[in-house]
Amino acid sequence: MVSLEANEGDKISAIEADVEVEDQDVDSVAPVRYEITSFGVDFDVEGLFRRLERGEIAIPKFQRNFVWSLRHSSRFIESLLLGLPVPGIFLSRDFDSDKYVVIDGQQRLKSLQFFCNGVFNPSAEANTQRTFKLTGVQQEFEGLTYQELSPRDRFRIDNSVIHATVVKQDAPAEDNTSVYHVFDRINSTGLRLSAQEIRSAICHGKFIDKLGILNEHPSWRSMFGRVHSRMRDQELILRFLAFFFDEALYNPPMSEFLTVFVQKNRNPQDDFLTESNDIFTQTMDAFMGALGERAFRIERALNAAIFDSMSVGLARRIASSNNLPEPEPIKAAHRSLIEDRDYLEAVSRSTADERSVSIRMTKAVERFAVL
Repeated sequence: MVSLEANEGDKISAIEADVEVEDQDVDSVAPVRYEITSFGVDFDVEGLFRRLERGEIAIPKFQRNFVWSLRHSSRFIESLLLGLPVPGIFLSRDFDSDKYVVIDGQQRLKSLQFFCNGVFNPSAEANTQRTFKLTGVQQEFEGLTYQELSPRDRFRIDNSVIHATVVKQDAPAEDNTSVYHVFDRINSTGLRLSAQEIRSAICHGKFIDKLGILNEHPSWRSMFGRVHSRMRDQELILRFLAFFFDEALYNPPMSEFLTVFVQKNRNPQDDFLTESNDIFTQTMDAFMGALGERAFRIERALNAAIFDSMSVGLARRIASSNNLPEPEPIKAAHRSLIEDRDYLEAVSRSTADERSVSIRMTKAVERFAVL
C-alpha cells in the first residue's frame, strides 16, 4: 500500500483531485536570500484606468480571475466617492515587457476599469454581463453609472489616489522568484491560491499557454480525470517537463524547482514548445495504450511521484529512439518498478527529497531504456 504524507491543505486537495501529493513544501522557501528594491507610486484613478486600457498594467489571467460581486465592487467605488482611504496595490516590473504586473489588487483595479467602461465583468458569459450601476450604496449614488454621476463626482473618482508599492528583485539576477513568494504571502488569506495558480498569474506567457493546451490532451484527461479546479493537472504536466529537461538541476523544495523552470522558459522558442508538445502527448498516448486509465494509480488516487518518474523514464526512451515501444514491454517495465521495494519507498515517503527523486528517476529511466 502506497500512502503519501501531506499537510492538511494538501490532503483536502488530494481528496478533491483524486491525486496523491507528496509531503512537499507548500510552506517552504528555498534557501535563497533576496535583494529587493521597492518604491511607492501614487496613481490617480484616471491614470490607472488609461494604463489598464493600454495594457501597461497587466492583470494576470488565472482561474479565479474576478470574484467580486457587483455589490462588492460598488462599495469600493463608493469609498472613493466618499473620500475614504482604500488599500494600496502591489505591482512588479515585468522582465520582458517592462510593464507593471499586478501582484495584489486585481479586484480593485478591475472594478475601476469596469465602472469607467460601464460594463460589469465583461469577460463573463454574454447573458450575464450587466451595465455597471452602483448597487447597495448611499441613496445619492444608487443605480448610477459612471456617465450618470455628476461632473463633480466624476472628477472626484478620476482624481482619487491609489497608492502602489512596486517591487523589483535585484538579486539573484537570473530569475524573479521573489515575486512568487510575495504573491503567495499577500494572497494567503481566505482560500489560499495553489502554487500553480500563482505561477500562472506571475509567469504568464507562451509556456503557461502551452500547459493549458496539453491539459486537454485526451489520453492525459482519461488518466488524470476531470479538470482540476486548482490546476493540479497542469502542475503535473509542468513537473513532467521540468524533470524531462532539467532533472540534473533539481534541488528541493519542489515548488521552487518548478517555478524557476517556468520562469526560465516563460516565452521560449517555438522548437522548445513543439518538443514539449510532442514528448508529452506521445508519452501519455503510450501509457494510455498500454495500461489504460490506471497507469499511475496503485490504489484509487493518481500518485504524482509514480507519474513523474515513469513518464520521464518512458519519455527518455522515446526521445532516444524516435519510436514508441509496444504495449507489452511498457506493461512489463511498469510491473517491474511497482515490485521494486526501493522504487516503492521513493514514491511513498519524502518524495520531494533529493535522494528520493534521484532513486525513482534513475530506476525508471534505466528500466524503460531497455525496452
